[in-house]
Amino acid sequence: MQLRPELLPPRIPAARLAELADAITAIEDRLERGEDATTLIEAFNADTDTDTGYGEYDFRGYHSAQTLEEFAREAARPSFPKVPDITRDELVEIAERIVAVDPDTDFYVHLFETNTVRPAAVSVFYHPPEHLQHASVAELVDFILSYRPIAL
Repeated sequence: MQLRPELLPPRIPAARLAELADAITAIEDRLERGEDATTLIEAFNADTDTDTGYGEYDFRGYHSAQTLEEFAREAARPSFPKVPDITRDELVEIAERIVAVDPDTDFYVHLFETNTVRPAAVSVFYHPPEHLQHASVAELVDFILSYRPIAL
């Protein structure tokens, strides 16, 4: 299935990725020297327009989960790509890309989580309930979409 443009990861120019990588490296270097990086981190968060914002921990520990380029790409992407009219079929296609470990899996995980209400929805693909151990991706998406939060 072809996804519409708003469901595809935005293409980030190489110059922008390099700029963000330089900023990440500058913050990381300052932290490694034991210096205060608060101003640089605040500027980085303002520049990337992240809703949650990155903290010292993110700059100190990103190496354990991703490369510098992956961190820069993550920071360059929109924080919460909410698409109000997303369809079930589109969610199935996004889920297929997640389980296939598409090069843009991190974007698709974030997109899927943002556009479904079930907490930790993507974890269902990796740890399905016992009765769905052999379910297709489409069946798992249907299970995720069947979740209804309880109003308190």
